[in-house]
Parts: sequence; C-alpha cells; structure tokens
Amino acid sequence: MGLRVGDSEFVLTCDAGVAVGEPVRVPLSVEVDDVDALLPRVPGRCGAVQGPSNDMPWGQRVAHVSDPDGNAVNLTQQLRAGCPVPCRGY
Repeated sequence: MGLRVGDSEFVLTCDAGVAVGEPVRVPLSVEVDDVDALLPRVPGRCGAVQGPSNDMPWGQRVAHVSDPDGNAVNLTQQLRAGCPVPCRGY
C-alpha cells in the first residue's frame, strides 16, 4: 500500500517471513523548507516539541517533535544540496 503526493512516496509492505511481536513505533522524518519556522507551530496543533533544532554533520537541520498520539516525528531541512559527510561551513 502506498501514498504519493507530488514527487514524494510513502509505502507500506507486508512480509509474511517476519514474526509478529509487540507493536513498535518508528520515527517518521518529514523534509520541510524551514524547520525553525515550523517548530513554534507544533504545540498549537496538539504536538509536542522534544527539543531545539540542531545542525547535523551530514548537512541537515533536524528537530524532534511528537504528534498528538505520541509518535516520534523528525522535521528535517536540507541545509545545502549535495552536502557530503561531514559537511561544515553551511
């Protein structure tokens, strides 16, 4: 099953070879244009900000938030296109 919006695609698959166990939550990363502009809007939409945004060595700015159900969501912003690891000076 999948969802396509513009040039983005989200796909769920089923693998009968994987044992079923306790359900786990996995973080979802969403690329946005400006992490810092969106962060103050999260609480007003029933989410929670888990901490400040940070610049990562691979060239992304990342903020950790949670949705109203407590699921982890990473807001990511590409700082420089094609930035190799490690990327400094952005």
